[in-house]
Parts: sequence; structure tokens; C-alpha cells
Amino acid sequence: MSDRRYNENEMAAIFRAAAEGPQLPLGREVPRDEGMTLAELQSIGREVGIEPEAVAQAALALDVQREARPSTLLGLPIGVSRTVQLNRRLSDEEWERFVVQLREVFHARGVMRSEGSLRHWSNGNLQVLLEPTEAGHRLRFRTVNGAAVSSIRVGIVALIAAGVTTLVTSLNGQLAGAASGIGILVAAGLAFLANGVVRLPRWARTRGRQMEALAAHVAEDKKDVSGT
Repeated sequence: MSDRRYNENEMAAIFRAAAEGPQLPLGREVPRDEGMTLAELQSIGREVGIEPEAVAQAALALDVQREARPSTLLGLPIGVSRTVQLNRRLSDEEWERFVVQLREVFHARGVMRSEGSLRHWSNGNLQVLLEPTEAGHRLRFRTVNGAAVSSIRVGIVALIAAGVTTLVTSLNGQLAGAASGIGILVAAGLAFLANGVVRLPRWARTRGRQMEALAAHVAEDKKDVSGT
């Protein structure tokens, strides 16, 4: 992170998060095409009473969020992912300790695998990958709510079937006799849709927070996040 330069919008976001308050004035002009390094931001933070550690954590959180790649279905967040560039290499011992934290946070034993220098932990649709880069390691989280996706798809299929049945029976003059069956299909379709739709936003927020806390912890190699 030391060579990364932050533009004006990013600097404002970092100081807001670090101070947990309104945007702080930088007190100096910042060239748009250059930005500032983390060390420069920390120096500014000291001038207004913000701890360098708080600035570093806010900058890290910004980069993790910046790497987020949401997956959606009908505009709903069915998948959550986070990526963080560690800029250092994790030892085998650090990776094993991190897997212990993964198991505690996600309440799942999961499966560990290694392929050369690649490290992988997974539990169903939840996957965490540790990949080598020129600067060190990159940590990637990704998951999909398979149960909610299946529920939504079943609901859509049921509603489509109800629509097709309505059309066909109407053309054949048999709509009255098929009304009860169509009603059951519609009710079932709406129930499956609601079951999938209602659970997704909260699930996505929870998974996102868990991934960000884990990523911040392993990047800083400090706090225990098992209680997230």
C-alpha cells in the first residue's frame, strides 16, 4: 500500500472513515493527476489529531471495497466477493492460522487444498484463495447464496408455468376448470420468490462485512476478527 496514490475523492473517504465524522479539509492543494501516498495522508491526519493506524485501516478498507465484484440476479445480490492485495507473502503458518479464523467466522470446517504456491479453502459455495503476485500475495473471497438462487428460480418457473397454463386454457375455453391449479402455481411461485428475495440483502451485507474484517486482519496481521 505504501506506493499507492489516492485521488481527492478517495482521500475524502479515507478521512471520513478514519475520523468517523464529516470530511476533513486537507489544508493544501492536491494535484488531481498525482494524489497522495498513505504516508502523506497519515502526516495530514496527525495534524488534525487522527492516529496513523486509523488512516491506514481506512485506506485498506477503501481498497478492499474497491475490489468488490457483486453478482446479481434480478437486481439482487446473489454473490459477494472481496479482493485484497497483501503486498507481502504469507507463510504456511500464517495461512493455517488464517484458516482457523475462517472456520470460526463462517462456522464451517471447510476443506483446505494446495496446488503449488496456490492455497485454497472452501466450504460449499464459499471460497477463499491465496494467490502469488509480484508484490507478495493476493487474497480473494467469493461466495454465492445457492439456496436463495434456487428458490428464486423455482418461483420464476412456477409463475411462468402459471402464465402459460392460463393462456392455453383460455384459448381452449377451459380456464374455469384450471383456475384452482393456476392459483396453486401462482401462490407457490410467489412464496419461493419471497423466500429467496427476503434473505439476500441481509446475507450479502453480513458476508461482505465478514470478508472485509478478515481481509483487514490478515493485511495488518493484528486484530482477531473471529467475533465478526
